[in-house]
Amino acid sequence: MNKGDLLRYKILLLANEQELSTSGSLAGSTATAGERWGYPADMVASETDTGMQIRLNETDGKVLQAIEDALARIRQGRFGICEECGQPISKARLEAVPWARHCNECKERQDS
Repeated sequence: MNKGDLLRYKILLLANEQELSTSGSLAGSTATAGERWGYPADMVASETDTGMQIRLNETDGKVLQAIEDALARIRQGRFGICEECGQPISKARLEAVPWARHCNECKERQDS
């Protein structure tokens, strides 16, 4: 992978990191989660929304960690190389998931 490609992936990773870092906060939705007032249907909806927001934040946290790991691999000169087989990860896969650690074949094996 050439320096231009690495720079482009770094910019893409940083943009994804910025988007996730600024895409909403759990603070507003959990502040009233424990309160018991209003209509029962509203309370159920509020608790459901809070639960969903917590799961989304957990997922965002995992993706942010994966992005940080990918940026570290760029610095270490290991970006774009499958951690399992050592072969290059396809550009199509890196375009779709720039924080990918595995090539398509190894990821498919891992998932099955």
